[in-house]
Amino acid sequence: MSDVPRAAAMPAVAPLLEVAGLHHWFGGLHAIDGVSFACRAGAIKAIIGPNGAGKSTLFNLVAGTFPPAAGRVAFAGREVTGFPPHRIASLGIARTFQASRLFPGMSVLENVMAGRYVRGRSGFLAGMLRLPSARGDERDARRRALQMLEHFEMADLAGADARSLPFGRQRIVEIARALVGEPTLLLLDEPACGLNIRETERLGDLIRGIRSRGVTVLIVEHDMSLVMGISDEVVVLDRGTLVVEGTPREVQADPRVVAIYLGEA
Repeated sequence: MSDVPRAAAMPAVAPLLEVAGLHHWFGGLHAIDGVSFACRAGAIKAIIGPNGAGKSTLFNLVAGTFPPAAGRVAFAGREVTGFPPHRIASLGIARTFQASRLFPGMSVLENVMAGRYVRGRSGFLAGMLRLPSARGDERDARRRALQMLEHFEMADLAGADARSLPFGRQRIVEIARALVGEPTLLLLDEPACGLNIRETERLGDLIRGIRSRGVTVLIVEHDMSLVMGISDEVVVLDRGTLVVEGTPREVQADPRVVAIYLGEA
């Protein structure tokens, strides 16, 4: 009897983001202790944990704000460990911050335009001298920013002072600014902070819409209703270590997570 040929094994799809064995200290505090996880393309992945768990520190390591003391970060198959934030952004990782980072004295349109600089072709000197390449970049940034504001139904507020908007609207401006640079991966740091229930529900719809545009989302968030409602996968941190990783249902049912949030029985 002749051997039946075996079907060729399907190659494993590499994750978009890989974090392996990250460590970070603040003085004597081991803020991130050997954290490893991966994020597949097209997913919404949440990082949760109590205050002081290391969530924002982990974001800062991925975004290049802090260099890790040990471990590695890879994005789209390329190691980016220790890259500065502007280089990380140019590769396709954008982020927002827990505290508002809108530029004071600038309009909504100007704030969103600022996020387009990562796609500009001209340098600082060309911009200072108003060379043709810089003027072309500015026209592109204005066009793209207006398109983004139209998508979020905020084009009528393009000329408004960004810092004068209600807080929920400011959050949308910050997300629009991050998206106008056409990232592959969007890092959202506590986007529901300061929002009411209705604004948080709208934020959930907005994040789902971002994913539908082909952008992978990694979110740090305290609002559990938002996290469990939109996430494909959840990572739980506690005191700098990864406690559990899984689907929202798996995480909610894990006794270690219950103990972290509610205390030991």
